[in-house]
Amino acid sequence: MRTVTRTGTLNNTMSTWYTCNLGDAMLAGASLEQIKAQFLAAFDEATGAKDMAVFFRHESEGRLHCELKVYFTPAAGSVARAMGAIPCHQPSANELALLAGAEEAWAHYFPAG
Repeated sequence: MRTVTRTGTLNNTMSTWYTCNLGDAMLAGASLEQIKAQFLAAFDEATGAKDMAVFFRHESEGRLHCELKVYFTPAAGSVARAMGAIPCHQPSANELALLAGAEEAWAHYFPAG
């Protein structure tokens, strides 16, 4: 079962990130693969979209078990909305991993500094 957690409300869709909380990381494999497949279909159509990516992170927020959270870049907003993701602020790069998309998205959204 996929649950969504509200982490922020933003109005500008050109700079809005999106998130999905997939719940228990040990049970999120099928949902994660579904998100990846949907994203890759859209990514293939958007040739040259260097800012289009999906990231994920295991987050525990002090609990015993971690949850798997997926973050969609603003360029992946249409996929995010189709997957039921909600708007959020840009996540920190700490412990974030690229699920799918352009490697260039790292430098675009998380410049070294």
